[in-house]
Parts: sequence; C-alpha cells; structure tokens
Amino acid sequence: MSRKVKLIFNPTADKGQAWQIASDLRPIVANFGHADWSGTVYPTHATELACQAGEQGYDMVIALGGDGTVHEVINGLMQIPEVKRPVLGIVPIGSGNDFAQSIRVPQKPDLALVHALHAPPHPVDLGLFSDATGRKEYFDNTLGIGFDAVVTIRSHKLPLVQGFMMYLTAVIQTIILNFNAMQLHVETESETWDLSTLMLTLCNGSREGGGFLVAPKARNNDGLIDYATICKVSRLMMLRLVPEVMKGTHGRFKQVRTGTCRKMSITSDRALFIHADGEIFTGFNTDIHNLSMQVIPNAIQVVRG
Repeated sequence: MSRKVKLIFNPTADKGQAWQIASDLRPIVANFGHADWSGTVYPTHATELACQAGEQGYDMVIALGGDGTVHEVINGLMQIPEVKRPVLGIVPIGSGNDFAQSIRVPQKPDLALVHALHAPPHPVDLGLFSDATGRKEYFDNTLGIGFDAVVTIRSHKLPLVQGFMMYLTAVIQTIILNFNAMQLHVETESETWDLSTLMLTLCNGSREGGGFLVAPKARNNDGLIDYATICKVSRLMMLRLVPEVMKGTHGRFKQVRTGTCRKMSITSDRALFIHADGEIFTGFNTDIHNLSMQVIPNAIQVVRG
C-alpha cells in the first residue's frame, strides 16, 4: 500500500528562490505516484499544516524549506500522538540547512526529495524548552541564548547577503552593537554554575548559522544535549573566538565552557534573547528571565542519511 504523503513548502525560503526549486521537483513527485502540496503564507503556518496532516492520517510529511520550516513542521508533528505521528522528510532549500546537514540529508533538493520518499526513517532526539509563562517549543538543532540569538535577529534584517555570509555579517554587527553579558545561574542534573555570560547554546546538532561548529561532538540520537557557553570577554577576544567556533576548536579556550546534559534550568539577571533553530523565541522587546530545557530521546522518526 502506498504511503500518504504531504509536502509542506515555504515559498519564501532561500530569499525567495524556493518557488522555482519546488517547481523543478514536481516530476519527482509525479514519478512517485502522488503527494499533496501545501504552501505556507504566515509565521507558524507550517506548524498548523503539519498538525493537520497528522490528524488527517498522512504517513509522511516532507518539509521543503530551511531550518525555520523544519522547526515549525516538527512542532506541528509533535502535537500528534506518537502512534499516529507521521514520519518527517526534509528537502533543504533554506539559507543554513544546519539540521539537514547534521542528519546527512543530501544537500541537492532533487536528491533529498528522492531520499525522503524512498529511504527508511530513524529516531531522532529533540529538545523541549519552556519559559516562566509556560510557553513551550521543541528544537531539533540548536537553542541559542544571548549572543547567537541576537545574531539570528540581525541576520533576518540582511536581505542582500545569503547563507553563511549572512550569519557572519550578523556576527560582526552583534560584536559592535550588542555586546552585553548576562549574569546566569545554570543548573543541570549534575552541576551548577554562576557566570557572566555572552552566549549559551544548547546543541542537539553540531552546527548552526550555516557552518559554525558550536558543538562538534553533538549527536542527535544519543539522548544528550551538548552545550557551549562563552563567558564575558572583550570584543577583541570575541573576534578571536569567531574563527575558532567556525572550526569547532573553541573548546580549548579557558573562556569557553562545554559539556552535556539531559536537563537544564537557566535564570538571568536581564531579559533573555532566545532563538530556536533560527526562529526568534524572544526578541528585543520581551522580558523573559527564566528558561528550562529537557531532552526527549527518540522523539520523532526522520528520514536521515
């Protein structure tokens, strides 16, 4: 019996180039037999569409877009009971595609779609986080607090550059314009610390921002979340650390703390800037000071490489 497949497509992905890419993929879908298409038209629409697909009995949902589209689709699928939850496939056509890279999905859209339609799924861990108001979201790749969240906010305002250069430009802007440390109290299941912190990133996957290797040893099927935190340093030292983060060698510096955990709670003396998989959770006009996180092992079935 053939599978019932829903393709959720973000036409604005990759700075608006996604529409043509999706059009070029139509023959592959036709060769498969049949699949239904849905396009997103507003933020969180992919979450609604994915949840509806699960409720309508689809066996598979394929996300065509970037990390933000995948993030929304996963949050929709996780609203469906596990026994009825569709398998997730991914066709990376965004700016970063970090989660797709971490699960070794082919980076060419046509090969990725063929792979999604025909390869077997495997379980992948997710992170689940919530703030003091009770607002909850899942993340599949990274949860960034502080510096890299501001980088994400700034990258969304750079229409003339794409991919890794977009994030690198935003990094330089953030070092110049938003270089403020947070006093964090952090607790995991095995340790506690207080530290003046520029950046704390929780990693289910190894990289973010199109190629920054924040947690090079992270694996999204080991039941753990890796973390990397950079304490308060000078602008000059942060510029020194940026190429190290790109290579994944920043852990050798005394200003960097790394480790793994299954749970984490965070309390800050100032409002937290937070991104989840490149999607803004709290921005410049929010006032969230507390966050908690836990890993959900084998949370979702994903077609991976």
